[in-house]
Amino acid sequence: MMKNKKVFFQDWGLVDYQQAWDKQETLFSETVKTKIDNRNRETAYEAAAKNAGTVVAYDTIEADETFNYLVFCEHPHVYTLGKSGKPEHLLLDEAGLKEKQAVYYPINRGGDITYHGPGQIVSYPILDLDNFFTDIHLYLRTLEEAVILTLADFGLQAGRYEGYTGVWFDADNDKARKICAMGVRCSRWVTMHGLALNVNTDLSYFKNIVPCGIDDKAVTSMQQELGYEVDINEVKKILKHHISVLFGMEIL
Repeated sequence: MMKNKKVFFQDWGLVDYQQAWDKQETLFSETVKTKIDNRNRETAYEAAAKNAGTVVAYDTIEADETFNYLVFCEHPHVYTLGKSGKPEHLLLDEAGLKEKQAVYYPINRGGDITYHGPGQIVSYPILDLDNFFTDIHLYLRTLEEAVILTLADFGLQAGRYEGYTGVWFDADNDKARKICAMGVRCSRWVTMHGLALNVNTDLSYFKNIVPCGIDDKAVTSMQQELGYEVDINEVKKILKHHISVLFGMEIL
């Protein structure tokens, strides 16, 4: 089957985290189901061919196309804890969350705890990696590269921190600070969740967690690094461009 590199881009704006999670799960589940149905159809052809003593002509097996999505959004104040995270990395109780007008969700992505809020670009690529490449480490590095290139377009020199995911400044010294967190889920080579890039983010909210389980490194934003409020729509435009080029997407 031909690889489908067409990607539906959607900007959900400021959206409740649970609502966005549910929408992600729907798109993710539909893609996974298509892949399972295709595989079941292929298995049936293989069994029939074996019984008939013939060879399967795979190019004659009808397979349904899987769809890909690239979602951008922002969330009201929320803390999310990944599968490998520790609940004690949230430093607020229920009263503290209410005071901060924030909510908390344990979720099914990888990684530890992080914060999402207004002024932060959250990107959810829901991709069938069979359409691109089946390498989860390359997938993560490619998303990081898109963010690094985006920051470079604003004159900011960022990079990676060995042993950690995400995008950092000054990772080689004691001024290391993180600007983009990442956490993904992948099943049958279909992805969901993604990255969070701090643009004009209120960084004080990170003081209420041990961000990504790292208690000795700072968190930063484009606004803090540049010294002025950044046009978040311009950042979205540039980030979308770099993601599409690096993955070879045809954005719809």
